[in-house]
Amino acid sequence: MSTQMNELVEGLTERARALRYAVGRVSPTPLLVRAGIFFAVLVGFLVAYPAQAFTPRSLLALTVVAVLPAVGPRRVWPTFAALVTVGGWLLATLGFDRPPALWRLLAVATLLYLAHTLCALAALLPYDAVVDPDLVLRWLARAGGVVLAGAVLGIVLASLGGVGGDAGSQVATVVGLLVAVGVSGLLAWLLRRR
Repeated sequence: MSTQMNELVEGLTERARALRYAVGRVSPTPLLVRAGIFFAVLVGFLVAYPAQAFTPRSLLALTVVAVLPAVGPRRVWPTFAALVTVGGWLLATLGFDRPPALWRLLAVATLLYLAHTLCALAALLPYDAVVDPDLVLRWLARAGGVVLAGAVLGIVLASLGGVGGDAGSQVATVVGLLVAVGVSGLLAWLLRRR
């Protein structure tokens, strides 16, 4: 019995040493990227959900959900967090009859994309990676360009939807479908080029 206990204590001691060594090797840039994921997801929840849905228990649950993609960006957690955000948007618009304001829609879309792209970056960076800050800045600048182009296109399509009554709505739908098909074709072409 005492031999088993000694082996157990030695195993725990070895794991504690390995954890201490791993924590000592962590570099700040991967931690900042993961902190960015956490804050993007959490702010996305705060924008998407209605204020009536926030209780101490729900805020704790949403905080835990925001931590998950930051800790495991290669797993299913980024998708889960995005679905929880979309669920909050649907709860606010359908369950609490909050009108879908354009600024709120753009903010939720921006935060979803920012969390997604930061998860992609974090999935590539080990915790002990030494990263040039320019790499992260270029990554964020590219993400900012995508967000800006998406916001401009969204505003244009929303304004087209209001022009001409039902016909304007149909034009906006057709233009949106053409853009989606065009982007899908572009992505397929880029994948074939590899």
